[in-house]
Amino acid sequence: MTENQLIGTIKEMRQIKPRKDWVFLTKNQIMGEELETRKSLGILDIFPRFIFQYKFAFATLSVFCVLLGTFISAQNALPGDTLYSVKKITEKGRMLLASEADKPNFQLGLANKRLEELSNIAETNQIKKLAPAIQEFQANVSQAAKDLAQAKQPDVKQIVDTTKKIEENKQKIEDMGVVIGSSEELEEFDNALAQIAEKEIKNLDSSVLTEDQKEILNQAKEKFAAADYYAALEKIYLLLNN
Repeated sequence: MTENQLIGTIKEMRQIKPRKDWVFLTKNQIMGEELETRKSLGILDIFPRFIFQYKFAFATLSVFCVLLGTFISAQNALPGDTLYSVKKITEKGRMLLASEADKPNFQLGLANKRLEELSNIAETNQIKKLAPAIQEFQANVSQAAKDLAQAKQPDVKQIVDTTKKIEENKQKIEDMGVVIGSSEELEEFDNALAQIAEKEIKNLDSSVLTEDQKEILNQAKEKFAAADYYAALEKIYLLLNN
């Protein structure tokens, strides 16, 4: 076959087209084999991925359980304990969520907690923890005093209720022979109570009162003059709810 004849034969072959049914059948066979191959590979891929995801989920759950256990244990920690810092962090987080109006009473509540911790330490005779516990109480009282001084509309009822608990716990601790003593922090707290009592007395002086209410107000003034600011606030609260 000459070169020209070969070229002519190739050109004729290029004009030949396969039947449509053959093309369709062949294509399905090829795609089917490819799909089976993908399925086989997919099963092999899924298993190790599933194992990895299971391990990751288990590890995450384990870490969460450890953190939750640590958090719960920290709530009973005392000053000087390893987990006490975790307890303080959670308290600071709650404080950040408190509104400006609630912060004074929140701090008073923390001061009362510090006294409860101090009482626990004294009852169990953990001498080494007494000093840090007293310092924690003084720090909270100092912050409570600052928040009370800045409060625009203090809740007298809450202040009276929480301060009463503080006074009771403080007396309980001193009865066990632990002297918290007078400090700058406690003086700050008394001054903050004095400011609130004085403000409330001035407001009540300009109000229309019954004879019974006037008598209670006079008692509040007497307590205030005697520097018993907590007792003055008690009388003010009684007057406001009379």
